[in-house]
Amino acid sequence: MVIIAPILVGLVYVALMSLIPEPHRRRFNAVMVAGAGAAYLSGGGLGIWEFAFTAVMTYVAYRGLDSWTFIGVAWLLHTGWDVVHHLKGAPIIPFAEHSSFGCAICDPVIAIWCFAGGRVVFRRPRSSVA
Repeated sequence: MVIIAPILVGLVYVALMSLIPEPHRRRFNAVMVAGAGAAYLSGGGLGIWEFAFTAVMTYVAYRGLDSWTFIGVAWLLHTGWDVVHHLKGAPIIPFAEHSSFGCAICDPVIAIWCFAGGRVVFRRPRSSVA
């Protein structure tokens, strides 16, 4: 479950994001990954490096406003930061010891979708109003 649950979370995220029409979907995802970049700021345990990482993520997320590739890169950067926190820092969810490990599994699922252009994988059913 430690591996399957984060993969499912990533897939649910992708499915829900598919409900947002473009170009809003890309921009919304750029904002989401920018927020993920600041997730460890309040207690990640790596001092000044938390701020440096957040600055890098902010720039990459900004570039993601116009590029799915940059959003994918940002999710992979966050994956690396999750691994660092799992090994050396504090978990992303303070009361869940392996939360950074789970995040490191979930994030690449989202990144793959972003590298594929953030395509719709789930469509809302159309109402048949006659």
